[in-house]
Formats: sequence, structure tokens, C-alpha cells
Amino acid sequence: MTGRQSVETVGRPARAWRLRMRGLIRKEAVQIVRDPSSISIAFVLPAILLLLFGYGVSLDAEHVPVAVVIESPTREANSFAASVANSRYFAATIAHERHSAQKALIAGTVNAIIVLRSDFARRLRTSAGAPIQVIVNGTDANTARIVAGYAQGTWQSWLQQYAFDRGQTLKPPVEIEQRVWFNAGVRSRNFLVPGLIAIIMTLIGALLTAMVVAREWERGTMEALLVTPVRISEFLIGKLIPYFLLGMGGMTLATVLSVWVFDVPFRGSALALAVVSALFMLTALGMGLLISTLARSQFVAGQVAIIVAFLPAFILSGFIFDISSMPVLVQVITHAIPARYFVSSLQSLFMAGTIWPIVLTNGAALLVMAAVFLGLTWRKTHKSLE
Repeated sequence: MTGRQSVETVGRPARAWRLRMRGLIRKEAVQIVRDPSSISIAFVLPAILLLLFGYGVSLDAEHVPVAVVIESPTREANSFAASVANSRYFAATIAHERHSAQKALIAGTVNAIIVLRSDFARRLRTSAGAPIQVIVNGTDANTARIVAGYAQGTWQSWLQQYAFDRGQTLKPPVEIEQRVWFNAGVRSRNFLVPGLIAIIMTLIGALLTAMVVAREWERGTMEALLVTPVRISEFLIGKLIPYFLLGMGGMTLATVLSVWVFDVPFRGSALALAVVSALFMLTALGMGLLISTLARSQFVAGQVAIIVAFLPAFILSGFIFDISSMPVLVQVITHAIPARYFVSSLQSLFMAGTIWPIVLTNGAALLVMAAVFLGLTWRKTHKSLE
């Protein structure tokens, strides 16, 4: 055998591999164009979900309906009631007796009652002061705590202004100076929207591939693929590449919407965001491929993707519920949720910047998970009809 023949013999397998991969990717691309549901899942669904959740989910309590009961109208009582009414946190309704305010609280018309007693002005001039009474509807514990804090803050602000108008200085026993890092406006949307991106891309990534192999079985095209010389690894790579590009396009769209539409600051590195997003997209696509390999029905694969991927990501990723406040057993379980690492990375990159210990640790976890899901898919995919 001559040297030229040896080079040609070695080059033939590589050329054949390139031709097979080109054919598989082209087949998948044509199928995506002919069936625009994949494009809708990658671009339309993220935009709709981000707008829906971004505007609909908020932990900020503003314009909370409250009843201000003024038992004896005085200049001081009216001044404080006006301070409550002018606050952006409250939507105040003035009442002059408790009974009607209590009925409104029981009926759910108001969330709190602020009572200014009949001796409010007199006690205000004494050394004991004139403490107000705040009755809060505790059905929603989180809102109740927020409303109580807002009422306390409004009271302190009014006291300082009242003392200033009288030429006095209010000296509280403890003076609090607040410094809020990374989210000076204390907007919950700045915290929620990056987490929303992770939750949405979990659903999108899993759905993009969860029904791919199942669709092949239902349409009968899988049998045609089984008789070709295509290997399992080539088959999986041919499925991954087009949907990976679609998923990253959807991720780019979600990031642009977050910054431009929701005005969420992005302080991190675009390269770090791209790398972490790519690792997470591989993990989500691998999860979807594994589901579609085990379930040969598109309906079953779609339902399993929602139950296995979306719901755990929504509840156990730290998107809304703080992981450290969960029971220890649940905290351990959250380590198996890929979205946990992506949520943490996104919130850090958007709000605080590129914190490498967080980015690298989460990226390593996502890399391991991607390898596990893709490895399991490779093991469970066989070129047989059984």
C-alpha cells in the first residue's frame, strides 16, 4: 500500500462521518422549518411567558388597601392620615369608627386597619408619645409582615417631619441607616426576572427535545433511520445541534427582553452568561432527549417534561422560595435540580456581576449534569424496534 492510498483510507471514515452529520443536521433543520412548532417553542413561548410572569409575579406590596380610623379628628390626626394616604405603599380609606373598618377587614376589602385613638393629639405631646394601633390581616403572612413594616416606616417618617415642623429634633434610641447592595431600589422584579429566565428555559429546553424522538416513532421515520449506517452518537448529536441553536436563540431573546423591557440591570460578563447558558441548555436538552427516548408518545413526553423539569425548577430552584428556609431533606433534593445552579448564576450575573466562585461552581455542576443526562440517553437509545 502506498502512502497516498493510506491517507485516502484514513480519510474516508472522517469524510463519511461529516457527510452523515451534515445529512442529519440538514434533515432536522428541514423538519424544524416544515413544523414551526419548534420555532414557536424557542422564541414565541419564552416571550409570552416572560411578559406574563414578569408583569404578573411581584413580591412588592404597593397600593395596599388600608382603613385609617380617626376617632377624634384633630390637626395631628389628619396630618398623619394624609401621610398614609400620600404613601405609594397604601391606598387609604378614612373611617371614623372601628366597626365599619373591622367589617371591611373581615370582608377582605382592606388588608389592615390603622387606628388613631381619640386622645391621639394629647398623648402625642406627652413623653410617652401616641403609639398608633395597626391591625393586619394575617391570612397572607408575607403580605402582613410587609404591611406592618410599611406602617412602622410611615409612622417614623411622620414623627420626624412633625418634630421638624415644631423646631424639635427627634432622637430615636437606635438610628438605622439602610444600605442596600446590588438592588438599591429594592425592586423584586430585578430578582425575579433572572430567575424567570432559568425557569422558562428549563421548560423550553426540555420541550424542544422531549417530543423529538417520540415524534420520530409516531411518524414512522425512526424505522428508516434504524436501517441507515448512522451511529447512536451521531444520531444524538444531529438532534442536539439544531435545537441547541434554537434554545440559545430563545435565551438571547429572553435576556434582551429582561434588560430592555423590564429594565433589569446586567452587571456581569456576557461571555460568562453565554457559557453558563450553553451548559444549562445542554443539560435541559439532554433531559428532554432522555424523556423522549423512554416515552415514544409525544403527549406522554410533553407531560413528563412539564412534571419532571418545569415543576421542580419552579418550586425547588430558589426562584421564589429561599432554599435555606426549606427542610434539610428538601435542601438536599434541590442539588439534583439543574435550574438551581442556573438561577443562582443568572441572579449573580444580572445583579452583582461576575462572581467567579459562584459562576464556576454552578458551571461545573451543570457540566456534570449535562454529561449524566446525555450519557444516560446514549445508553438507553438502541438501533432496534424493541
